[in-house]
Formats: sequence, structure tokens, C-alpha cells
Amino acid sequence: MINYVQGDLFTYTGNLAHCVSQDLVMGKGIAVTFKKKFGNVDLLKSQEKQVGEVAAIRWGTQYIFYLITKTKYSDKPDYKDLCKSLIAMRNICVANNLTELAMPLIGCGLDGLDWPRVESMVNEVFADVRISIYIYVQPADWPAIQGVKLMD
Repeated sequence: MINYVQGDLFTYTGNLAHCVSQDLVMGKGIAVTFKKKFGNVDLLKSQEKQVGEVAAIRWGTQYIFYLITKTKYSDKPDYKDLCKSLIAMRNICVANNLTELAMPLIGCGLDGLDWPRVESMVNEVFADVRISIYIYVQPADWPAIQGVKLMD
């Protein structure tokens, strides 16, 4: 179940997710904030995750998920690899009894994927589990989410 929230993703105190490249450069977009706030790049690299997988760290009671959707930071992801990463993340959530997860419009900022298609994929991947998904949006995201109801 996707819920849209207007606000700062980093005010959310639960589990977080975003997309990164396998090289874990995290030099642009929201990835820069994840890198500054949570660090642990060496720990993430030591997990040796490949495209279509997900790296994760624990941050207090939170899980921070790094969906590996492309090889190099300069590449663009495809829907197939994003879907594989989403499935890998869902499986970790289920294995750890996680019931909620927040993320931006994953893959749709600098990576250029189409949000309605990604939204459909997220709904499909999480359809059979009880995990609430919170999508944090900013005014700049509104054209991509036309017609959705924002949570108060």
C-alpha cells in the first residue's frame, strides 16, 4: 500500500530506501544526503552487492536500504534491475518482520524512470505483504504524481 507524504524524507524515523549504483559513489541527488547522514560506505561496499540486489545497514532501529540498480553512477537503470532490487528489499523486510518503509520517487529523479510505471512495480512487488510504503514528495515531484492524494 503506497501512501504519499509531502515533506522531508529524512524526518521519517523508520526504514528508508533509495537507489544507488554498484560503485556506491553517491555523488548527486538524494544519494548525497544518504551518504552524509548515514555514511558507512565501506560497510556497504564490503557487502559486494551486484545490480539487482540491495545493500543495507542498520542505523539504530532503522534499516537503510540501498537498491543497486545500475553498475556505475553515470549509467541509467532499467526497470528490470529496479524490480529485482525491489524484490530483494521486500524479502529482507519480510525476513525481519518490517511493516513500513519510506522512500523518494525511486529511480525517477536523476535516473529518469517513469513514476507511474515504477509505482505500478512497487505496488506489484509489495502486493502480497503487509508493508506500508511511504513515498515522500516535494513540490517539484507533483507533475509525476498527478491525481494522488497526499497524507496529512
